[in-house]
Amino acid sequence: MTRKTLDTTLAFLRALDRTASPDDVGNLLRRELSDYGVEYILAGMIPSPGASAGRQFGHILLDGMPKPWLKRYASRGYIYRDATVRRLFVDQEPFTWSSALEWHSDDPTAVRIMHEAADHGAREGLTIPLLTLDAKLAACSLSGHRLDVPPDKIGTVQLITTYAAARLLLLRGTEVAEVHLTDREREVMQWAADGKTAWETGEILGISSKGVEHHLGVARKKLRAINTVQAVANALRQGLIH
Repeated sequence: MTRKTLDTTLAFLRALDRTASPDDVGNLLRRELSDYGVEYILAGMIPSPGASAGRQFGHILLDGMPKPWLKRYASRGYIYRDATVRRLFVDQEPFTWSSALEWHSDDPTAVRIMHEAADHGAREGLTIPLLTLDAKLAACSLSGHRLDVPPDKIGTVQLITTYAAARLLLLRGTEVAEVHLTDREREVMQWAADGKTAWETGEILGISSKGVEHHLGVARKKLRAINTVQAVANALRQGLIH
């Protein structure tokens, strides 16, 4: 992500900070992502296996899917056979629904879930894995009749949705743990936000790329992030970088 792109994105993140309800967050996200074909957004934590339909609904942070489909999905226990949810446990990067289904194409239930989602308007989707500050697995799924997110925009979409998830947790009343980064950790995080690679950051700071990766790794752990993009979003949210 270039500095110019980040500056543009920061303006949107500040708008997220002014939202007063999950519906506000959802509406803002849909407007921002509509050019990519996003019609539906669902964000939430992954419940423990065997959770009732009611408990599954309790894990939802943003309910932006067609109501009949969400009700059917929960009542039939689809979450435990859904190819996208199963992919979350082995993949920390954003992935398309079609690529997730490829892994489970031999499972008739997984295939049926995708077909039924398409029947309700969620024909194509992109899922962004997340990790809450208390280390719970979560995700944000974007879907619609036809999704078209260019590869060079995936990072920006990931940053936006991660930041939105943090906002949703705040609106729910979940406390954000205070994080302390060292000066060096702040520096490498700031350069990561500016789109610099570990090698480029090392050249700027006069340290090895291995040293940069070490500091990034420590910062990710402190920020409870599963990847650098989520770490950047969490650091921005807490004012640790700008």
